Amino acid sequence: MPVFKSDSGPPTDTSKSAGTLIAETALMEAPSRERLTQLANGDPHVALRGLRVGYSNMEVVHGIDLMVGKGQSLCIVGPNGAGKSTVLHGVFGLADIFGGSIEIAGQDVTGASVSTMLMQSKAVYVLQSSSIFPDMTVEENLFMGGFLLDSRHLVHGAAESIFDTHPKLAQHRNDPAGVLSGGERRLLELSRALITEPEIIVVDEPSIGLEPRAVETVFEMLERLQRREGKTIIVVEQNAKKGLQFADIGYVIVSGRLALADQAADLLKNPRVSRLFLGG
Repeated sequence: MPVFKSDSGPPTDTSKSAGTLIAETALMEAPSRERLTQLANGDPHVALRGLRVGYSNMEVVHGIDLMVGKGQSLCIVGPNGAGKSTVLHGVFGLADIFGGSIEIAGQDVTGASVSTMLMQSKAVYVLQSSSIFPDMTVEENLFMGGFLLDSRHLVHGAAESIFDTHPKLAQHRNDPAGVLSGGERRLLELSRALITEPEIIVVDEPSIGLEPRAVETVFEMLERLQRREGKTIIVVEQNAKKGLQFADIGYVIVSGRLALADQAADLLKNPRVSRLFLGG
């Protein structure tokens, strides 16, 4: 029997209401492309149109549209198994695409390799699962983020810039990355993704497994990257409240389909979203 935790107070058994709300949301008419374009400030920098994604012969995502403008942030929320991470996998060639298209800056990149996305489209993907090398030093882990770059000078310069910005990582630069706390490891993963100076940062579950203080630190970093450096940021986040508080735009995916899309602040006030994902 599902139990959803609210942000305060004891866990609340919402199995009946959750099931009903998921069914109701799945039956809703998906937001129009015109509406999604409007949310993306009328000029999508990243655009998925009718994207169908899955693994082998199993389709998981059924014709998703997604649009986010340059310098905007988008948070994708939804129940477990809804296909949120599969959307990201499709964008970065980690799942099978059965139909639809992916465009970045007006260029069709459907089915492009990870290296093409990184070097040509300036897009990076920070995985949900830990991707650090625990036996390598923190500095060596950062260097791995520039493995496709030709210039070691650029890689070392980018690493020094990161150490200047994040003293906690600098303190451990010569230590094995395995000694870092969960929050510090997540910072290292995000920092490593910046070595190639991407324009688009895609993060799968940035808060997963972290204690509250570390969650705040990670989202502060993402906010700084967007607000100060103009990065376009897409996150999938199980902590719907935190993700929607951070983002400009919010999407709700249910059963492999886009059910709701709105300004993130408005989704936070949506009674259906509040009851299903925020414990309200």
